Amino acid sequence: MNPIICIGGANVDRKLYAKYEIASGTSNPVKSSRTVGGVARNIAENLGRLDEEVTFISVRGRDSEWQEIYDASSPYMNLEHVAEIENSSTGSYTAVLDRNGDLSIALADMDIFEEITPALLEKNSDLLKLAKCIVVDLNCPGETIEYLCSFASENNIPLIIIPVSSPKMKRLPMDLSAVSWLIVNKDETETFLNITLNDDKDWKESVGKWLDLGVKNVVVTNGSKGVIAGSQGNGVRYYPAIETPNVVDVTGAGDSFCSGVIYSWLQNKELDHVIQAGLVNSHKTILSKHTVRQELTREQFKLDMEAIIK
Repeated sequence: MNPIICIGGANVDRKLYAKYEIASGTSNPVKSSRTVGGVARNIAENLGRLDEEVTFISVRGRDSEWQEIYDASSPYMNLEHVAEIENSSTGSYTAVLDRNGDLSIALADMDIFEEITPALLEKNSDLLKLAKCIVVDLNCPGETIEYLCSFASENNIPLIIIPVSSPKMKRLPMDLSAVSWLIVNKDETETFLNITLNDDKDWKESVGKWLDLGVKNVVVTNGSKGVIAGSQGNGVRYYPAIETPNVVDVTGAGDSFCSGVIYSWLQNKELDHVIQAGLVNSHKTILSKHTVRQELTREQFKLDMEAIIK
């Protein structure tokens, strides 16, 4: 079998929901919840729920957080290749959400992911050669991303890169010709390309700039304003977001968008369908309090697409 191989972060997400307007420098009353997360892990779970065969490569501590991640993730992905790192804590991410469900501040303890090294991947090279595609997030060090670019080129394997945050964009190489898909947001694009996107024209032009760096397909997302996508030889196109008046929680929306895109692309769908699939999965996730929506199945996703995309 040829699994989708996802490489990158797996952590426990703590979410703190502010009851009132957030005030700095003092105590704020909150409600709290915790779930498992991590960009690559979230994408792996989405794809696993869609009946794809998924193998996850990451690192972990020997602690209760890892057990929590294992229990939630193991039904949807193969976790045999997650390496235990001595004297390290499993990754954690704490998000403070304001009264509207929007992110106010996030705190990430992600040092352990520096251990996702080229040497670690080298040990799994036979497995990587079997990949239907490789999905990697930028929790991994820069040299690991470089290694995967070379590996994907040499072995003719599609490589999908998902950034995590603007500060981690420095881990992305300047030559992106090995990359089949890059899914970035507005802030990450501004950071990497050292530009400011003031209007729709700038936004559209930024997609062209990414394509000039060699990426085969790129999507620049911009929250509720939608996305602009482009591919080599296929031009650049704007897609509006699906209206979501009752936002429950935006956490995981980006990861679910990426998952919808990857899933539909692997089914050889047209670009329009691929982007719409991402938007539908993201829309449905925003309506859920879960980082990965619990009702997601291949059949349910088909119904969601039919109901929303006319």
